[in-house]
Amino acid sequence: MVDIKLVINDVKTGKSYKKEANVDFVGIRIGEKVNGDHFGFKGYEFELTGGSDIAGFPMRKDIPGGVRKKALIGSGPGVHIRRKGVRLRKTVIGNTFGANCVQANLKVIKYGSEGLEKILGIEKKDENVDKK
Repeated sequence: MVDIKLVINDVKTGKSYKKEANVDFVGIRIGEKVNGDHFGFKGYEFELTGGSDIAGFPMRKDIPGGVRKKALIGSGPGVHIRRKGVRLRKTVIGNTFGANCVQANLKVIKYGSEGLEKILGIEKKDENVDKK
């Protein structure tokens, strides 16, 4: 079990939340479903959409394996090209989570009975408070 930074995207509201959890994602690929009961989200189901390793290199769904590779890439995660037709050789991680992955990006597929903000302990700011 390794501490992993989870970035959870709530597709209903469009907000993302951060949480550190002691979870073992080794061997799971981008696009697979994960049960939220393992890391404190009872009734929730998530889809892995990406992540990054200990050095900050992004994961890509189109590269197999869980190791760093220098790929010739024209668009997508890890590449910011402004000119049309240009491709760059960038270092990225494959689509399988390994022991050196420290961040996992998750998308909510199935919601539980409690809201995400309640589970994470985030208090909503009241909009109607007197402004002085």
